[in-house]
Amino acid sequence: MNIDSWLQAAIADAERRGLPELKPLLEALARATKTLRAADFNDSAAPSHQPPATRPPLADDGSELRPGSPKRQRREGGSHRS
Repeated sequence: MNIDSWLQAAIADAERRGLPELKPLLEALARATKTLRAADFNDSAAPSHQPPATRPPLADDGSELRPGSPKRQRREGGSHRS
């Protein structure tokens, strides 16, 4: 069903139910739906042929690990005093 057919059916249903005040709301919804369906951002939902971006691994503290750097680890239990 296309938007125009839906709008005609929805308006007829609203009138049958004694709700003619719904007509401008239904028309606005139909216009908004057409606008959203025609928008450019819908095209970007198509699969891309580019590989996903990769992020470098993170150390336990959330900092970025770089090749050749020692792996930093979080201490368990906090600091200890003697």
